[in-house]
Amino acid sequence: VQLQASGGGSVQAWGSLKLSCQDSGRTLSSHAVGWFRQASGKEREFVAAISPRGGVTYVADSLKGRFAASIDIAKDMVYLQMNSLKPEDTAIYYCAAKSSPPSATPSSYDFWGQGTQVTVSS
Repeated sequence: VQLQASGGGSVQAWGSLKLSCQDSGRTLSSHAVGWFRQASGKEREFVAAISPRGGVTYVADSLKGRFAASIDIAKDMVYLQMNSLKPEDTAIYYCAAKSSPPSATPSSYDFWGQGTQVTVSS
């Protein structure tokens, strides 16, 4: 499994971004996929997760209503839709994969992508 997260960039507050995560081996839909973020000087934190084939999704309580995870099984891509972005959402966003079930614990994930930077300006 080799993950790659993409779609980051710079956006103004209240804007939206959609991050993508793909696996070069096209096995993503058979894994639980988690999204995490790490702001400068802070610990990596859970953002969202989705079960294999997208049956169940989870979002961190503080992000519910603004962030959502989804999967396109045909494309073997997992997405993180981020709306109403705030400056405090600025971080490097990572996707990670593991065997089911999904988890909010970073250390439980076996495979990690390289991360994509999201910068939100006020």
